[in-house]
Amino acid sequence: MTALQSPASAPAAASRPSAPRRALIATALELPEVRWAGLALILFSLGGAAQLAGAPAPMWWALYLACYAAGGWEPALAGVQALRERTLDVDVLMIVAALAAAAIGQVLDGALLIVIFSTSGALEAFVTRRTADSVGALLEFAPERATRVRDQYGARDEVEVDVADLCVGDLILVRPGERIGADGVVVDGASEVDQATITGEPLPVSKQVGAEVYAGTANGTGSLTVQVSATAHDSVVARIVALVEEASETKAKTQLFIEKVEERYSLVVVAATLLIVGVPLLAGASFQPSLLRAMTFMIVASPCAVVLATMPPLLAAIANAGRHGVLIKSAVAMESLRTVDTVVFDKTGTLTHGTPVVTEVVALGDISEHELLALAAGAEQPSEHPIARAIVAHARASSLAVPLVTDFHAIPGHGVIARHGEATVRVASPAVLAEIGVAAGPVTEQIDSREQAGHTIVVVLLDDRPIGLIALADEVRRAAAATTARLTHAGARTVLLTGDHDVAARQVGAIVGIGETRGGLLPHQKAAEVAALKDAGQRVMLVGDGINDAPAMATADVAVAMGRGGSDLAVDTSDVILVHDDITAIPAAMALAERAHRVVVANIVFAACVIAVLVTWDVVGHLPLPLGVAGHEGSTVVVGLNGLRLLRRSAWRAGA
Repeated sequence: MTALQSPASAPAAASRPSAPRRALIATALELPEVRWAGLALILFSLGGAAQLAGAPAPMWWALYLACYAAGGWEPALAGVQALRERTLDVDVLMIVAALAAAAIGQVLDGALLIVIFSTSGALEAFVTRRTADSVGALLEFAPERATRVRDQYGARDEVEVDVADLCVGDLILVRPGERIGADGVVVDGASEVDQATITGEPLPVSKQVGAEVYAGTANGTGSLTVQVSATAHDSVVARIVALVEEASETKAKTQLFIEKVEERYSLVVVAATLLIVGVPLLAGASFQPSLLRAMTFMIVASPCAVVLATMPPLLAAIANAGRHGVLIKSAVAMESLRTVDTVVFDKTGTLTHGTPVVTEVVALGDISEHELLALAAGAEQPSEHPIARAIVAHARASSLAVPLVTDFHAIPGHGVIARHGEATVRVASPAVLAEIGVAAGPVTEQIDSREQAGHTIVVVLLDDRPIGLIALADEVRRAAAATTARLTHAGARTVLLTGDHDVAARQVGAIVGIGETRGGLLPHQKAAEVAALKDAGQRVMLVGDGINDAPAMATADVAVAMGRGGSDLAVDTSDVILVHDDITAIPAAMALAERAHRVVVANIVFAACVIAVLVTWDVVGHLPLPLGVAGHEGSTVVVGLNGLRLLRRSAWRAGA
């Protein structure tokens, strides 16, 4: 607590929404669909409270009718437009059913239908807006300006230009700390580049002449001259955006079948309603009884019970999963979870924590491991490199006194050098051994064996004499092996796809029990691997955390994002978010989805049977309106309560 914050103000500050949450609320409130749905829900609640409290009928009727207007005007307008195009969808049917309910005095039924439909539309609009914003924000990783260099009249000319104006073959200068403006190849200079946004690699990658670099990645401490190999429209970042948008559009097309079913159902109900009114009139029956029977038919045939047969189990399961740190974005996502038979994992940040840790300290000669680690930490302490932070953190965790050094220098792609007393301490990549003339021998053999096991190795030198090695690795999550074992036991196939190299992929795969591993993949290659699995008939779940995972996530049938360490685009592209990055929740969520599906099937069968009985009774006999409403509402209550059973904690524990 700072001096400016009083104890009394601390709880108030803690109770305020966080900045990301405030941004979500602001985004939601910008959408008219959300505002109208919220107003409809408030009016419905007030009407229900007034009715239960015994208020005069005109009061709660007015509140319910206001709910009709707030939540129903948009679908009603859309329905009118659909009718002008000679189409009919379930929205029109629900509006007509709601009005019919009000016409015969059952205004509560109609208001409930309005609230359900308006809330569904608001959720769809919100998810669409968030995904579009995230895809657009991705382009901000690539800078808008770049420094183009040209040799003119024996002198080097540097001009700042728009990235969109760069052509293939142009040379650009990338200074320390800048983001690279275009995909290209290094033609001069050396540095380390953080390209986690593209490849998912946890550590900055050394870039020398001839190395590929990508737009939007962050340059380190060195200066690079890059020859542009792709225009802004063809860069890796631009392709990620295009892949996400294309895959999202493909998913949207799968809803066409559902829309056709809805249209046909609506046509059948409308046609049947007209027949129930018209046929008796042609036979000489009175108008009012015929209209009453038709309205009764519209009420009992309305899909309210079917909607509630489906939604309460799924929404209850979603709420239960949310209590256990799993945010499932939609009922469609919950339904899709149960069909998954192949789970594809990203490596860095998903199966691993995404940050390097020291795994081994090897002292050479007379120096002890603690002395070696302390010297290395002293030399690395001024550096901001992830490896440096890992070494310093390990030394402090070992309760070692980290010595102060002088004359610190960072050499891009090689390491650091500093003075400790009269001696020169150097912590560098193994390549430095060849530079100082260390021949192949026991030291290089130890390095090779550890690198083949997937570790990153740094060499510690004292006055250019190797005194030890430090091995680092991206630490595997403790629960990873147990999670993959449970998935395998449940019959799911597990695959590991990563932008990291093959050796690291195979090593992590061996630790967690995944035999199928593929490394060195760029984002579009990951997406292609997922598409190939789907083409082979697999129902694929992709679990990832980075921007580089977004195209594959958008391609997969179900996308799961890590909530804490995941990028905004990965989170918004996903169908499921693991709030606490707990991958053990994946098999539990899949089991919960399967249980929810069984409840949905039971509810639909029950609701359909009740509707069939009531409709048959109304058509071939004389169904009293109160009995029809009671049967309709009774079935709605039964299926609703049955679905809400999935709110119990035991429903989650059964799959955990």
